Amino acid sequence: MAIYDAPHGGRPRGVLEARATTSGIQENQAMIQPGATFKDNLQQLPAIDGVERIDLVDAHGAVVASIENQPGKQGSLAVYQHLKQRFGALDAEAAEHGLAVFAEHTADARERPGAHPNVDRLLAIAAGGAPLSIEVVAVGG
Repeated sequence: MAIYDAPHGGRPRGVLEARATTSGIQENQAMIQPGATFKDNLQQLPAIDGVERIDLVDAHGAVVASIENQPGKQGSLAVYQHLKQRFGALDAEAAEHGLAVFAEHTADARERPGAHPNVDRLLAIAAGGAPLSIEVVAVGG
């Protein structure tokens, strides 16, 4: 159960939350407070060193998308790793937070569908699309 002590349901940076899971209580990484720019938000996210890729898996166990650790995708990799650490899976709540983290790229994705596929995925899930599991694959893993 979450306890929010900042305005608008947020928490000050660095405050941890315990989320109930089917296996008990899980302590999650602090939710960042997204700012106006993606660049600033990236600076608040954990490093992606040691991550080879992130696989997004549907309810049937099929990998529906992968985000590789390569130039041009590392920002998305960092956001999705954060969503895994913070929420455990990619559901509507996680998608909404991810859209805030993507900042100006979210507005651009709304205006130009297909230009930002990793943001488009969050928009679809936030709008009621099926949730996905997030699997972080370590280098050499």
